[in-house]
Order: sequence, then structure tokens, then C-alpha cells
Amino acid sequence: MRETSSPQRTEAGTRVELLPERRPPVDPYGPTGSVQQADVILAADLLAKLWRPSYLERLAAAYWRYLRQISLGMLRVVYRPDGRAVTLLHRRLVLLRFRAPRYDTGPGFGQVTWPIERGLLVSLPGRGHLRISVRRLDPRPADGPDLARVRVRSEVQNFYPLLRGRGRFARFGAHLYAATQLRIHAHVTRGFLRSLDRLDLAPSSVGMLAEDGGGEAAS
Repeated sequence: MRETSSPQRTEAGTRVELLPERRPPVDPYGPTGSVQQADVILAADLLAKLWRPSYLERLAAAYWRYLRQISLGMLRVVYRPDGRAVTLLHRRLVLLRFRAPRYDTGPGFGQVTWPIERGLLVSLPGRGHLRISVRRLDPRPADGPDLARVRVRSEVQNFYPLLRGRGRFARFGAHLYAATQLRIHAHVTRGFLRSLDRLDLAPSSVGMLAEDGGGEAAS
């Protein structure tokens, strides 16, 4: 069942429908994660132009750009040959450091995965990942003629948050993490999904995926 709020719309007719959030209770001791999803409905001929590997990279780059914008510049993304880091105000305050992204494409889908390496928000280094994926769906009768539907999914999986703590504090820490860091992440991600109604997918300043779907580039 979808949210009751009206879908976001643009002059070009593109709209975004947020889907119910998948956020299971935070395990006090094991890995945690969350999933946010939205369907983007747009003109079929426009999707045909966008459905190329280079636009998967642009979507990834748009996510990092949105983080910078929504935080008024307090969050910065530092790019390195072997990965990237999300920092707070200063390059040395690394909240999350990711290894280089992995791109996967196939019939009707594409995804980019950033393995989490370490950072001030991470309890166990080398665990978990952030992933953004897109999948083509069959249009629905209510969508209207000449329209296409794409599901965009953002997920964090197998993540061990430092804020949750360990030992006796873990159960309280799980509630604290769910009420603060996890809630903020979900709010920001859903804001990013809403922003896709503008289809502001400027070229990545770091690299460009080959149009034939081969290779790997950074975003």
C-alpha cells in the first residue's frame, strides 16, 4: 500500500511514488539495515534515452551531490582512486569510508554497490554496503499511455553501527540508533528519491561508464 501523499510531479510529467519503508527492528547484537524505494513514472521515449550504463553512474553521482546539498555543505564527499569518504566539515572527520563502487547491469536492471570500509559511524570495519539499484517495471493501466515505470531502491545491509554500542548498552543503543542515525538516514534517502522527479542527472565529475555496459567507473 502506498503513502497517501500526492506523488511528486514535474512539468515534463515525470512523477515519483514513494513505497512503504522496509525498516525491521534494530538487532542489538547483529547486523542492521534499511530499504527505501520509489517508483519513477516517466515518458517511455525518455526512459529509452536514459536507460544506458552512463546514467547509472549519473544516478550514483546525484546521490552524493544530494547529500552535500541537503547538509548545506557540512557533509562532503572526498573521492579517491580506491574509494570515497563522507566527511563532516573536515577531511579528517570521516563518517563513512567506502571502497570503490561495483557496477552490475543486466536485462532490465542496474545497480551500484559501495562496500563500507570503516569510519566514525562504523563499529566493525569491512562489513556492510550501500547499494542503489534500478529496475524496469511493467507500466500500470492508471499510469497513462506512452509511460514507463522504474523502481529505484536504496539499501544499507549488514551494517554494524558504532552508536548502538556493545554489552549491556546494546539494547538501549539499538533504540537510540533507530531513533536518531537510522531515522535521519531514512529521511534523507527518501528526500533523494523524491528529488528524482527532476531527473537532474548531470554527468559524474569523476568518470563515465562505457555506453556498451563494460568497465567500471567511480561515482
